[in-house]
Amino acid sequence: MAKLLEGRPVAEKIKQAVKLSVQSLDRAPVLASVVVGANPGALAYVRSQEKIAQDLGIVYQLHQLAENTTEDQLVDFVIKLNNDRLINGIVVQMPLPQQIDYKNVSEFISPKKDIEGMHPSNIGKVLFGRARIAACTATAVMELLNSTGIDLYGKEVVVVGHSEIVGKPLSLLLLEKFATVTVCHIATSKVGRLEQHVRRAEVLIVAVGQIGLIKGEWVKPGAIVIDVGINRLGDKIVGDVEFESAAKNASFITPVPGGVGPLTVAILMRNLIEATKLQY
Repeated sequence: MAKLLEGRPVAEKIKQAVKLSVQSLDRAPVLASVVVGANPGALAYVRSQEKIAQDLGIVYQLHQLAENTTEDQLVDFVIKLNNDRLINGIVVQMPLPQQIDYKNVSEFISPKKDIEGMHPSNIGKVLFGRARIAACTATAVMELLNSTGIDLYGKEVVVVGHSEIVGKPLSLLLLEKFATVTVCHIATSKVGRLEQHVRRAEVLIVAVGQIGLIKGEWVKPGAIVIDVGINRLGDKIVGDVEFESAAKNASFITPVPGGVGPLTVAILMRNLIEATKLQY
C-alpha cells in the first residue's frame, strides 16, 4: 500500500524559511493581488493567500476590479503596479472573465515581479536552467518529489497534461534533473496510447482535470504518483487518478485534496522573496 505524500509538512518547512527571509529584509515585501469580478473560487483562494501572507509578515494588497474590465484596462493596471516601487510581487488571479486572455496579460507583468513564474522571460530561464522564479504548481510537484528522496536521474517520468502552468514548465524542470520525460495529452488518449505510457512510468504526474482518467491498475508497482487534478464529485473533491486502486500499486501517492494544493501558496510566497531580492 502506498505511503501518502502530503503537501502540508513540506509547505510548513518552506513557510518557515520564508518567514526567516522576511525578517532579514529591510522592509516587509508587498504582494499585490488582482481579482477581476467576483468568482467565488478566486475569492476563496485570495483569502487563503492573504492569511498565509499575514502569518509570514508579508503585506498583502487586494485589488478587485469590475467584471466588465477590458483586457487593455487590466494591462494598464498591471503596468501601474509594475511602476510602483513599493510593490514587490504581482498576481493576477484566475479565472478571468472571457473577454480577457491571461496569456496576453502575463507578458506585461514585470519579470522581476512575476511571482507566478509565467512571464516568457521567466519561462525562458527555466529552459536554460537559470530560473530563480518558476511556475508555482510545477515547482510544488518538484518539491514533493524531492521530499521522497528519489534520484530522478534516468527515471521514466510520465507527465499527463501539457498546460502552460503545469505540464510544460514541469517537463523542463524534470529534464534539468536528467529524468527521461514523456508528456502525454489529449491526442495521446485519442489515439489509444495513454495506458501504455502510464504503465511504464516510474514517476507519474497527472494534471488534466478529468475524474478517473488514470485507472489504478495502470500504475506500475512501486511508482510515485502525483495527482494535480482537482475535480468536484458531489460534495467531495477528487483527483484525476483512481486513488484507491492506484494506492495498491504505488510506493507514494498524493491525496486529493492535501497533496500539491497546500504547497502552491507556499511556493508563491517563496517566489515573492526571490522577486524582492532581484529588485534589491
